[in-house]
Amino acid sequence: MRSGGVRRTAVAWAGLGALMTALSACGGPSGHGTSTSAGDPADDGGGRSGATSAGPARIPGVGDRIQRRIPADSRQVVAVYGDGRDSPDSTVVLYTKQGSAWHRARDWAAHNGTKGWATDHHENDRRSPVGVFTLSDAGGVLPDPDPAPGAGLPYTRSAAFAAPRWWDASHRHDFDYVIAIDYNRVKGTPPNDPTRPEGASKGGGIWLHMDHGSGTSACVSLPKPAMEYLLRTLDPDRHPVVVMGDRARLRA
Repeated sequence: MRSGGVRRTAVAWAGLGALMTALSACGGPSGHGTSTSAGDPADDGGGRSGATSAGPARIPGVGDRIQRRIPADSRQVVAVYGDGRDSPDSTVVLYTKQGSAWHRARDWAAHNGTKGWATDHHENDRRSPVGVFTLSDAGGVLPDPDPAPGAGLPYTRSAAFAAPRWWDASHRHDFDYVIAIDYNRVKGTPPNDPTRPEGASKGGGIWLHMDHGSGTSACVSLPKPAMEYLLRTLDPDRHPVVVMGDRARLRA
């Protein structure tokens, strides 16, 4: 269980109905993308370190319309740059704010929805939603990788995150680690909570989760070292958000 905003690791078993509702946007074999690697394997986060002594005052590649939606108090941004409107391939960059400057901390090859991106996402359209969303809850089949519990995103460990056994073997570990993207969900609940405040037709259960080498149903998938790094790094006190979309619409 989780309470009071303090990070807790819980083992919770959910019913199959709630699980399948939560996985409806993320789950299952969903098409064929291009398998990509994730930078230098010697890097502790599985990606490339890009921190420098100086940084821009804005998130690179993001235009005014979306830039204005980044909360003023946010000091961690996970930027997902989709290769194209209809492409399942993307690059994820973690930016951290120091003073008034944003610094590129890590980047990884990633995947998004099999059919690309949507500004008006709906259930089963196999496109990831374009926008800015908070990151407030995490979980998965595996234990929380953060060595300092209490400092990061609330984490719910549960066997209920496990992919159904009838899925292809390449998808069996998709949800070993997940970070909920706060699209059509209730913040402060486990990522697989089935509540959809805007209704089921708007989709939900959209997560950052582990990559299987191709496009997803709507989620963003990253290599295991990247997920572990984000779970160790994202801090509620720094108000992390994800900025996501194809590059053209992010710039608009």
